[in-house]
Amino acid sequence: MSYKKPSDDELKKILTPLQYDVTQNEGTERPFQNAYWDEKRKGLYVDIVSGEPLFLSSDKYDSGTGWPSFSKPIKEEFVVKKTDRKLFSTRTEVRSSQSDSHLGHVFDDGPPSTGLRYCMNSASMLFIPRSELENQGYEEFISLFAESE
Repeated sequence: MSYKKPSDDELKKILTPLQYDVTQNEGTERPFQNAYWDEKRKGLYVDIVSGEPLFLSSDKYDSGTGWPSFSKPIKEEFVVKKTDRKLFSTRTEVRSSQSDSHLGHVFDDGPPSTGLRYCMNSASMLFIPRSELENQGYEEFISLFAESE
């Protein structure tokens, strides 16, 4: 698949104001009041702007923060990390590699498997259930899920 970023005018037409603000202006949605903080189904999380794959549900965990949190991306090269000094401390921003969408931040207080917590905005992602991966053009990721999932 080709993951392209639409023009700014097109993005303003296809994204909600919140999705646009989060992905293009580095905004943040409210905790516990977003689409995927409590999502439990098996599937794939992709960039809402370009469709590029980002995270697997098997790497998602309840961090208690009210935002979807993951221990790692599918592949490190699917995301870009940048130093963020916009608030009163230095943080590490996470962006999608192809469309440069702001996704959230990564912190070093995650589970033992990686020690990382990728704290993402639901507004920056689209969830594709495992059962729909083939129909949505993501069949290459089906093998990453156990048969029972």
